[in-house]
Amino acid sequence: MVTGDEIRQSFLDFFRERGHTVVPSASLVPEDDPSLLFVNAGMVQFKQVFLGKERRPYVRAVDAQKCLRISGKHNDLEQVGRDTYHHTFFEMLGNWSFGDYYKREAIDWAWELLTQVWKLPKSALWATVHTTDEEAAALWPRVTDIDPARVLRFDAENFWEMGETGPCGPCSEIHIDRGADACDRRADPAHRCGVNAGCARFIEIWNLVFIQYDRDEAGTLTELPAKHVDTGMGLERVASLLQGVRTNYDCDLLRGIIARVEKLARKHYGRSAADDVSLRVIADHGRAVTFLIADGVLPSNEGRGYVLRRLLRRAARHGKLLGLSRAFLHEAVDAVVHTMGRAYPELVERQGRILEVVRDEEERFAATLDRGLALLASEIERVRRAGHAALPGDVAFRLYDTFGFPLDLTEDILAGEGLGVDRAGFDRAMEEQRERARGGQRFVDAEAAPGVLARSDGLATRFLGDRAVEGESDVLALLAGGRETRGPVGSGTEVDVVTAETPFYAESGGQVGDRGWLETRDGATRIEVVDTQKIAPAVVAHRGIVRQGSVSVGDRLRLRIDVARREAARLNHSATHLVHAALRHQLGPHVRQAGSLVTPERLRFDFNHPRPVGEGPLAEIEDEVNTQIRGNLEVWTEELPYDQAIKAGALAFFGEKYGDRVTVVHMGDYSVELCGGTHVARTGDIGLFKARGEAGVAAGVRRLEAVTGEGALEAVRRHEAVLREIAGLLRGSEEEAAAKLEKLLAQQRELEKRIAELQGKLAGGATRDVLADARRVDGVTVLATRVDGLDDKGLREMADRLRERIKSGVVVLGTAQGERALLLAAVTKDLIGRFHAGNIIKQLAPLVGGGGGGRPDFAQAGGKDPARLDEALAAAYDLLGAGSR
Repeated sequence: MVTGDEIRQSFLDFFRERGHTVVPSASLVPEDDPSLLFVNAGMVQFKQVFLGKERRPYVRAVDAQKCLRISGKHNDLEQVGRDTYHHTFFEMLGNWSFGDYYKREAIDWAWELLTQVWKLPKSALWATVHTTDEEAAALWPRVTDIDPARVLRFDAENFWEMGETGPCGPCSEIHIDRGADACDRRADPAHRCGVNAGCARFIEIWNLVFIQYDRDEAGTLTELPAKHVDTGMGLERVASLLQGVRTNYDCDLLRGIIARVEKLARKHYGRSAADDVSLRVIADHGRAVTFLIADGVLPSNEGRGYVLRRLLRRAARHGKLLGLSRAFLHEAVDAVVHTMGRAYPELVERQGRILEVVRDEEERFAATLDRGLALLASEIERVRRAGHAALPGDVAFRLYDTFGFPLDLTEDILAGEGLGVDRAGFDRAMEEQRERARGGQRFVDAEAAPGVLARSDGLATRFLGDRAVEGESDVLALLAGGRETRGPVGSGTEVDVVTAETPFYAESGGQVGDRGWLETRDGATRIEVVDTQKIAPAVVAHRGIVRQGSVSVGDRLRLRIDVARREAARLNHSATHLVHAALRHQLGPHVRQAGSLVTPERLRFDFNHPRPVGEGPLAEIEDEVNTQIRGNLEVWTEELPYDQAIKAGALAFFGEKYGDRVTVVHMGDYSVELCGGTHVARTGDIGLFKARGEAGVAAGVRRLEAVTGEGALEAVRRHEAVLREIAGLLRGSEEEAAAKLEKLLAQQRELEKRIAELQGKLAGGATRDVLADARRVDGVTVLATRVDGLDDKGLREMADRLRERIKSGVVVLGTAQGERALLLAAVTKDLIGRFHAGNIIKQLAPLVGGGGGGRPDFAQAGGKDPARLDEALAAAYDLLGAGSR
């Protein structure tokens, strides 16, 4: 039987022989395209080529692209598992022409591969074209030997678009008739099998898209500069056909994963419709989560991470339906790697990290799954008793908020019970929580926040810009003592002050808010600002303490920031742009910002990367950043419409909130990002960049910490001072310090080795002396004695020698190490059934103020009271005489 790997390779080889370049699959995370959550089709990585904005060194391409369809227009999640041909994750085989060949070649080669190479029966194949595509309709019977009656016309089904906007055009689909037995709607008397009739008998296997338009936000179609071909064929579907199996889930690309879960759950695929749904869900979602984590996505409560979490938890719930009470998904992932690792070696390379993330997330959800299911079961019963058709939204929200149930998981369970969910009520509960969170974060007393936010339509603060350091403005609102007030607010009171204008930068994008002073012109009132926060998109609150006088709504204040603090933060914030670009250059374009913190003292930059960076690459990143600083690149900003900014190449990230107009920050031609922070005028202003270290903070997320400007210079000076001190202690120059230290450490290792040898000899000699203390207790040789001058290792070695010498018996040794006592018990093998070393130590250790235990043949314990060591050893004879085990 031909395998999925062989089918994939034969497709690539067929088009390679016809002048196509084999292009590797792109990541599931779209590159520089925040309009997409995931790559959902093979053409995504070629989108800019189709739009005429990018040129490739080839005009013909072929690939096998990883795809995920779980959101937006292309969302197959609800169908997965319930039928046998939908997937969230799948591989799309595709061939491409960028302004080269067009419809004739695409149709001719597709027919040749299907019927001559793969030997699919021509009599079972059908072709469809768009109702307006006369060219394709005429080409099918002209360039192939298909029966002309099997070329059908459709409207919406044969017009392809990647999303609401972007490249699109008419398409021609190839369908196969799998026979009447394949129909899954035979129970419906009104159903008639046919192409696009909605059953499993006729299924699409290949879509030939003829891209000739670009659709804008108004829906207008514009002719592209050149016409292109974009074809897509699901590998799983064609594998099921060529392998002669009933469904996609029976082909070798999925059957091995199902078999692993069958073994774990002791179920058999095909025997129970309900079990089959769960087995298919786990197999599909297992593939999806494996590839997502391999591409740097991690579980979270937003964006791509939340999709991953939904998939993991949906699969875990189906495991529960199969009777699996323990964590199992990591074993399904292992089967995915075994099946797909040859084609995608990154799965093998990152297997350990993938398993770690999956196991951690599954165990986290398992802690609340049973309680959540119990709550849902009781609420379903309550809904039924009340005669309602939907679960209340607040209950669905409680399941989400308290038990970690994604809404679609709750909906999935309810669908099986014939019930729905009150989505509007869920959305209201979610928004109420968000309001509480916003208030709690930004005000001294969260209960006061809604009163101010309710006025936010008429309340706004204009930022004077990152070059302004002071200004004057009127007080618009005050919060003090947890309540909104008009004042006066007196000295010593914590207060949030909202003004009409401000030079203060409010915390945003990882950069901390400004500090400074608010004062009246006469100096009678002075407010120390300790933080600046946005309490609404257009409202800034200065959080501070009234140090002198009082403040009321309507007062005119002079606002003055801490300039030195702002400038230090400006350097560090600007450096994050250079760091981001350098990381992408050095490590690869998969690097994405995962968070940041910018303070006047330092910068912290979190980014997606699967492994430690290493000292060498970290030094190269540091060098690249400093090269751009020395290059003194001009830094400038411009406001652009969001779409225009993205088209200009600015980096943006899915999940970030961007308005219709955005600020684009350019640092020469080196870095272009959307950012509203404070920035230097030229990169040379940063002065110096010094990385302080890099470490992991979560699965697949690394953190780089660094300092700039005077902070970097001070860090270098501290390191130099430490080096001088070390050199002085070693009585040598700074250049000689490392060599002298290594020599000193080598001498220390040699001395430690000699001490260990001497202790071994001492233990060996002492063995002969202490044997004199051995006694016969109930017919058993027992030796309980004190041996001083030995460390832990030496004591263990002595116990081993004594066991060898006495052949049969129990050894209990004790030693004092400063203020610490150490006890050790060893039992020869022939007496393990009668005496247990761990139990002996458990009873003796409390006498020296400690505790411990161990194996039946060997155990040890430490204690805090070495003065009672002799008492404990004496007690050993009494204990063993009593037959203690």
